Amino acid sequence: MRILLSNDDGYQAPGIVALHRALSAVADVDVVAPEHNNSAKSNALTLHSPLYVHSGHNGFRYMNGTPADCVHVALSGLLDYRPDLVVSGINNGANMGDDTIYSGTVGAAMEGFLFGIPAIAFSQVERGWAELDAAAHMAQQLVVLLMQGRQPGGAPWLLNVNIPNLPLSAMKPPKVCRLGRRHAAEPVIRQTNPRGDTMFWIGSAGAALDDADGTDFHATAQGHVAITPLKVDLTDHDHLRYWAQTAQGLDLPALTSAVEQGE
Repeated sequence: MRILLSNDDGYQAPGIVALHRALSAVADVDVVAPEHNNSAKSNALTLHSPLYVHSGHNGFRYMNGTPADCVHVALSGLLDYRPDLVVSGINNGANMGDDTIYSGTVGAAMEGFLFGIPAIAFSQVERGWAELDAAAHMAQQLVVLLMQGRQPGGAPWLLNVNIPNLPLSAMKPPKVCRLGRRHAAEPVIRQTNPRGDTMFWIGSAGAALDDADGTDFHATAQGHVAITPLKVDLTDHDHLRYWAQTAQGLDLPALTSAVEQGE
């Protein structure tokens, strides 16, 4: 098994080091990760400046780009093979609910999925790397289990996995969950820099809004590993008919006439 490993915390982060060590026991693993922390970069690609690949002291390759950049470059020219799996993480903190929209960890895995390769994003629920070796071992076992089945229905899959910061003996079996929801983020933090200019820091993520039974929030709070299958299609299928009817109400001839008359 060949695995491409990336993250959003940077190539020297304890999470990717521990995950590389665990996965290398069961697969050939290549690392291409950001040079610095790129949290909350989502699926961003760098299109207007060059990207450079370097080799770190730990043998990992790193780039001056986003998590999605790393996977995109690796899969579209840097590697001379197509990996069996793209793995991202282990992230320093949860990626649950609305976090998945912003997460660079999920963004890296999703880039692999967009290339037609199965992909998994791993995160620890609490920040600080407590019980990291246990999380890496759980990730290793999940990778082995999931790759035995490969692609359900012949299609690639994308999984978001959140692991409680617990020793293996205290960790409960994995649960397949839906995403929960968070409240809106905390207000921005306004400060003044030494030159007297106003600056803003993005506020902390909101507390859980929907943490009902069946969500990733609920599962991890109970000590379970939360596994959430993700998809990329953002279409609001339930309301396509409503929007089609709304669009039909647009009086195109009148609009064209108004534009021509400068109204």
